Amino acid sequence: MTQPEAQRTRVLIAEDNRAVSAFMVMLLADAGYEAEATADGEEFLERIEHFNPAVVILDLMMPKIHGMEALRRLRANPATARVGVIICTARPYKADHDQARNLGAFEIVCKPFKREDLLGAVRRCLAGTPETIPARPAAEVEAAYLPQFEAGQPYYCLWGTRGSTPVSGQRFVRHGGNTSCLEVGLGEDMVIVDAGTGIRELGLKLAAEKPRRLHILITHTHWDHIQGFPFFAPAYLPGFELVIYGAPGFGKDLKSIFLGQLDRDYFPVQFEDMQAKIEFRLLEKAPLIIGPIEVSWEYTHHPAATLAFQMNFSGRRLAYVSDNEFLYGYVGSPRKIGLASEILAPHRALVNFLQGVDLLIGEAQYTNEEYLKKIGWGHSSLSNACLLAKLAEAKRWVVIHHDPLHDDPFLERKLNLTRQVLRQLGHPADVTHGYDGMTEFL
Repeated sequence: MTQPEAQRTRVLIAEDNRAVSAFMVMLLADAGYEAEATADGEEFLERIEHFNPAVVILDLMMPKIHGMEALRRLRANPATARVGVIICTARPYKADHDQARNLGAFEIVCKPFKREDLLGAVRRCLAGTPETIPARPAAEVEAAYLPQFEAGQPYYCLWGTRGSTPVSGQRFVRHGGNTSCLEVGLGEDMVIVDAGTGIRELGLKLAAEKPRRLHILITHTHWDHIQGFPFFAPAYLPGFELVIYGAPGFGKDLKSIFLGQLDRDYFPVQFEDMQAKIEFRLLEKAPLIIGPIEVSWEYTHHPAATLAFQMNFSGRRLAYVSDNEFLYGYVGSPRKIGLASEILAPHRALVNFLQGVDLLIGEAQYTNEEYLKKIGWGHSSLSNACLLAKLAEAKRWVVIHHDPLHDDPFLERKLNLTRQVLRQLGHPADVTHGYDGMTEFL
């Protein structure tokens, strides 16, 4: 093409990015074309008949009228139906390119483009010899980033988050219905806390692996914290070793309580049928060291000897407080209670024990309305539990021990109310509800 011919050739640009459109105008002008830019699909359609271009360069993602719709209207108008169309877009998708070609686009130029990509497309469009410029693969620009889990991260998994009794049915699918069981691990070392019905699912997973030594901490021996043990598969497999820990102060010794579940009047299989090596120990001197996991404990306010546990992983601290009636009998506003309040005196040891914990896995079983009728049942009201999280300065709180009457929609509303109360208390901790199967790295 000669220079005079190029000077008579007009190119209209539709591009909402003004820096890109200015660059296009400069390139085309330097090559001898008469170029003009529009900033949206509507302006483009209004200008095209007056400017009378031989070629248009059309972006797809434009305000007011999408580039694909502008192309459709351009082809439907007899006055512009024969104008050559080059699509210049950052969208790499084949479906978009095919649709543009079906609507009459001559060629596709992918952003970011080189000078010759654009000028070559204009020359080919004027000559009627199309050549699609393929998008450059991402690998040519930068090596693919494929993140992998870091080895040796501490983790926890909630196998049971329901309190009092297990539940089932469609209304409980999201949060689950198994009673208390927590798995905490780092590398090859694992600690299990509580043996509610959730321990059955954990046991099936462990039974499929090689036999190992397992440490099971029991917060207390109420049914919902031990009732899954007779269904714990590793207890029946030779090669497994189970060490079960509990607090001193139970009415019966720990072993008698566990064996009682396997009495012939209650269960068809007896303790003697369990082929794992099983040992019962009292938690008397803290801390308990299990591999790299340091375990400490403190008593909570709940009928019977009940413990809260804290696991320390090289400075990262997880606390588990499943059953605790914080501020026994208090039904007033949590904003009236501070660290110096007299009512806090019986609970100060627990607050200090939890101070600054990275993750609090703890209960808030009752709404404030429910708590009015259940004072002394051993569980906290929502607002009192929020106050514990604040006074302990817990960085994150996963709420567990959901009441069996609370279905998924109810728990969603309760969580929103929990977040509201924490905001009112001025505590910025992230809070969410635990659910069966919930697994996170610390």
